[in-house]
Amino acid sequence: MDVRDSGGVTSAVPTPRPSHATAAQADAEPETRARRGGRRSIAAALLLGAVGAALALLASRQAWAHGTVSVAGGDLPLTATGSDVTGVPAALAIVGLAGLVAVFAVRRAGRLLVSLLLALSGAGTVAAALLGAGDSGALDEKAAEASGDAAATIGDLSHTGWPYAAAAAGALILAAGLLALTYGRSWPAMSGRYERDGAPRPRKAAPAVDPDRPEDLWKALDRGEDPTRET
Repeated sequence: MDVRDSGGVTSAVPTPRPSHATAAQADAEPETRARRGGRRSIAAALLLGAVGAALALLASRQAWAHGTVSVAGGDLPLTATGSDVTGVPAALAIVGLAGLVAVFAVRRAGRLLVSLLLALSGAGTVAAALLGAGDSGALDEKAAEASGDAAATIGDLSHTGWPYAAAAAGALILAAGLLALTYGRSWPAMSGRYERDGAPRPRKAAPAVDPDRPEDLWKALDRGEDPTRET
């Protein structure tokens, strides 16, 4: 409280205090920031996981290696796609997509396990793609089949950049899994509003039928009710 002297008169001026509304706003700010951070992490995880899975599936269908094999008519060019080299990135991309959806359907320990599975799917995709980047086994098999000689090997071997694109896709899925592990417990879960718990649900009372209103009689007949029955 301030004391002021004006014209010889001393008066007490109360010191303004923060209102309850201001205090409530201050208390709500951390919660608002946390809610916004949760929404951002959800959006980032969904975007990273979806883009990563799509890129991994795309990369698995592209050419990873080229080469030639000597046959009777000369050199035969051969190509090995990502799925020829390894099926792991495509399979783990599908697992990652399933985990990305399932993380919102489970809670607590289940969400932690699904988030861990999502992160492991990304890490496995990275490892498989990098191991297949210099692989020649798939082309050697094609060379042996094309030449009819089991000992034939591929020549003029070259690799493309698609294995590294698959590795980048795995890194995106891994990042989505790490976001789920870090912020997942604050994410919302699917509503249980439509889950059946076995408990009987109350039946809605049938609307009253006015015998003097023909439209009410027709509506009752449509519902399979007897409009002449007294309730």
